[in-house]
Amino acid sequence: MKKIIPLEEGDYYLSPQGYRVFTEKYHLKRGYCCESGCKHCPYGFNKKTNTQK
Repeated sequence: MKKIIPLEEGDYYLSPQGYRVFTEKYHLKRGYCCESGCKHCPYGFNKKTNTQK
């Protein structure tokens, strides 16, 4: 079961379209890559090649 991490200031921002965009800070706090191709992925996941750097 995955641990739920409470959101804090700086964990995300809203895109112009109104979507929640998680920051690198949040991804590092979560501690793993979800392999969804997140914009600020600190783990280097590339959705096109399905690989991590």
